[in-house]
Amino acid sequence: MSLTRRSPRWLGSLLALGAGLLLPFAFAPYGAWWVAPLSLAALFLSWHAATPRLAALRGYLFGAGFFGHGVAWVQISIHQFGLPLYSFSVSMTALFALYLALYPALTGWLVRRLPATGELTRLAVLAPALWTLVEWSRGWLFSGFPWLVLGDSQTDSPLRGWLPILGASGTTLLLVTMAAAGCVAGLGRSWGRAGLCVLAAALPVLVGRALVPLEWTQANGPPQSVALVQGAVPQEIKWLPATRATTLARYAALTEPHWGTDIIVWPETALPAFPQEISDYLQQLARRAEDSHSLFLLGLPTSENAERYFNSVLLLGPHEGRYSKHHLVPFGEYLPYDRQLRPLLDFLSIPMSSFTPGAPRQPVLQTGTLKLGVTICYEDAFASEVSKALPDANLLVNVSNDAWFGDSAAPHQHLQIARVRALESGRDLLRATNTGISALIDHRGQVLARSPQFTPVVVTGTTQPRAGMTPFTRYGPWPSLLLAVALVLSVSLRGRRVPPRS
Repeated sequence: MSLTRRSPRWLGSLLALGAGLLLPFAFAPYGAWWVAPLSLAALFLSWHAATPRLAALRGYLFGAGFFGHGVAWVQISIHQFGLPLYSFSVSMTALFALYLALYPALTGWLVRRLPATGELTRLAVLAPALWTLVEWSRGWLFSGFPWLVLGDSQTDSPLRGWLPILGASGTTLLLVTMAAAGCVAGLGRSWGRAGLCVLAAALPVLVGRALVPLEWTQANGPPQSVALVQGAVPQEIKWLPATRATTLARYAALTEPHWGTDIIVWPETALPAFPQEISDYLQQLARRAEDSHSLFLLGLPTSENAERYFNSVLLLGPHEGRYSKHHLVPFGEYLPYDRQLRPLLDFLSIPMSSFTPGAPRQPVLQTGTLKLGVTICYEDAFASEVSKALPDANLLVNVSNDAWFGDSAAPHQHLQIARVRALESGRDLLRATNTGISALIDHRGQVLARSPQFTPVVVTGTTQPRAGMTPFTRYGPWPSLLLAVALVLSVSLRGRRVPPRS
């Protein structure tokens, strides 16, 4: 199939939109990882022979389909816990998706606008490099939203062998290069060229499969028993004063049979109260943890004064410590341009929406030989946040609250992101959530045990502390990003004498 100037414009635009709508099926909970290269190949095909404006339009349609489908769960949070009007929640979710669609639109415009020596070079080299760089920029621009990163979709594919080496961004580069090779193979009229493209698409898969068994880190100390406590308190009643006693009693009852377990973890803001409000309760937990020799972590808000409060995890028992969330969620935990927009958040009545960020660098939580690298909620979507604890940490812990998004794809996507962080770091990861999915993940990104959703339950198992550094821990995403920059510069400088199309 080839889209040329003679093809009707709507055909390429429809292809881009359809490809975008299909792409979320590559991610959890669907897991059809092979959809990702096929979807991107279709997008690149729609960019063939297009003007920069048309490529931007098709990139925007692709992004609208991709994010409109992939992050539709945002509507649940806005509707149930903000303003319960579908006209408001749907329109806000649509605006968010249309903003995110600007990133693939920018990619399409640059692919067609920057000079290149030929059409095949433009699609096979320039497009993958630009996609990787623009996707990476989405992870930090305006606080960042590194959700539905293409590399994250490969936790169950042969490409997962690349994640400890290249990370999610580098795996994105491989994946998009495979897609571009498939697109060029379809456009070419030479069987030899098509064969080379097929080989280029297959090579990362074959090498990735060979990399999967490699061990990049080693055991560090004895295995540890784990209990991840999921209270399943509904979000809509969690912060009501009348339900506080019931919540405290539920968590205590769920935990009681598991004292003596090496590591016990409660979720993000499991306790809807400040420490000074429940000091007796916390002292009892601390004594229980110390007497039973359990390392005990629990999430709750902490405060320094009436104006500064934090989303924190406390370590209680023989040793004590605290980690406070640094990377806060815009509009959920803090308000950008607070003075101008504060009336909006007050109108929506979102609880605990003015958190103070914790320090950018915080020591790992340590007790004996265990060193825990803690992240809270969607901090684990940022590889840079997880890497701050490495290589010191020999275990990773993420506490989260995906109750905001109900029975949607969001908790499944978030679990997949946690699996990527385990693979990148070569560390086991303990994930405790309020309503699910809580999980014990090994250093290969495999889920050893997991909870059902919306059920009070304790996930138990054994985890292995590990030491050492994967290539990604050592070098981060920079080799892949620098390669992408070098490819863009090389193609553009060589093609600078070819006038751009308008």
